[in-house]
Amino acid sequence: MTTTPSSLRLLRRAFSTSVQGGDPAAAAAGLKSVHDFLYRERSLKRLVAQFKKSSAFDHFRTKIGTYQYAVRRLASARRFDMIEEILEEQKKYRDIAKEGFAVRIISLYGRSGMFENAQKLFDEMPELSCERTVLSLNALLGACVNSKKFDRMEELFRELPGKLSIDSDSVSYNIAIKGYCAMGSLDTAISMLDEMEKKGLEPDLVTFNTLLSGLYLGKRAADGDKIWARMEEKNTVPDVRSYNAKLFGLVSQKKMKEAVETVKEMRMKGTNPDIFSINALIKGFAQCGNLSDAKLWYSEIGNSNFDPDKTTFGTLIPLACQEGDVDFAYELCEEIFKICCLVDGAVLQIVVDELVKESRIEEVEKLVQLGKVLTDRWFLLRRQ
Repeated sequence: MTTTPSSLRLLRRAFSTSVQGGDPAAAAAGLKSVHDFLYRERSLKRLVAQFKKSSAFDHFRTKIGTYQYAVRRLASARRFDMIEEILEEQKKYRDIAKEGFAVRIISLYGRSGMFENAQKLFDEMPELSCERTVLSLNALLGACVNSKKFDRMEELFRELPGKLSIDSDSVSYNIAIKGYCAMGSLDTAISMLDEMEKKGLEPDLVTFNTLLSGLYLGKRAADGDKIWARMEEKNTVPDVRSYNAKLFGLVSQKKMKEAVETVKEMRMKGTNPDIFSINALIKGFAQCGNLSDAKLWYSEIGNSNFDPDKTTFGTLIPLACQEGDVDFAYELCEEIFKICCLVDGAVLQIVVDELVKESRIEEVEKLVQLGKVLTDRWFLLRRQ
């Protein structure tokens, strides 16, 4: 797809006539056409050029999802220079004086691992006539954690609020706790709870879930249980993420009886397991070589409102082949194609190899053909 005079006229017409003219329906249609236009562009250079031209229009700058898509795509191609090009362009527009817009740019830099750029924009906000509050402070802390600049996070968290006369809030502490957990500084993360309360801030579900995940995955189940008890003392109701953190910890220790009891408990208390819960159990039984129970929990997905995913199939298929249940592995492959799940080719190859050993050539040919169809669909999705 190339950038032509007619395509540029499309951009102008989509925004200037629809948006400026005040017709909501036409504006929505115009935004969708430009949105599709950018999503289907194959050339990164042309995508950047079109994105920059589109940024001149007020309505385009409200499209958070389009910004996220463009940055994510450029980041996956490791074109950080292009990310900087489209995000620095945003400083030309009046929206940059709005803290919410500046926060979006800071966060996008952070998600791309470009902390220095995020810090630069934060420092420039006063000269851009943009007020800095705890909102932008938290965006900078989040960018720091997402960029894995943990030493800088600690420094900013401790020093920046005082320098700027900004009071940290619960979100600030949640980000810091996430950073400390990622660093492996679990004792410091736990100590933040007391510090929050001394400042008159109440930990919320995000606080507890972050700690639970860090502790249970860090094989500190006893401390995780203490945090769970503290969460209940605060009358904070655990959600599926809370239970999944406990599940992941139990599975990592191969405590499958306790893991199954945890799922029973969550159901009894009105929380339904999700695909991550089921995958955790399947993984646990797979690690024990227990195909029977892994299949039992796979069957639970059929009674749910979610589909199996790449992790489900990537765990079950090797286990089924290892245990000699090639028929079940083949059924799983058929399900992959039915729901168009994008799995690693190596997973399908395992089944093909087992079928070849049993001279089941007709089924091999069917899998190969379906694999080509799935690959074509994947290619089309990548192009969009």
